[in-house]
Amino acid sequence: MATTALQPKRKIIDLSGETFRSLSVMAANRGTNLKNFIEGLLDKVAEEYDENKQYAWLAENVPEGKEMLDEEEQADFEKWLGI
Repeated sequence: MATTALQPKRKIIDLSGETFRSLSVMAANRGTNLKNFIEGLLDKVAEEYDENKQYAWLAENVPEGKEMLDEEEQADFEKWLGI
């Protein structure tokens, strides 16, 4: 199944003053702006995320997640993913 790049999503977040200050200093030390620094941090966290652990937790705690999708639900999901 071929995948296509998902469109970037925008999200407004609230940071405490101390967090904002610390991240701003960290970004400046790396020669970038705060927005790019935070995006890079989040990209790295997402890349390192272990989907197998999440699936195991979901299978144990939310068993209805094991139900198979019907063809219409599968098509809707793939459309939502852009694949």
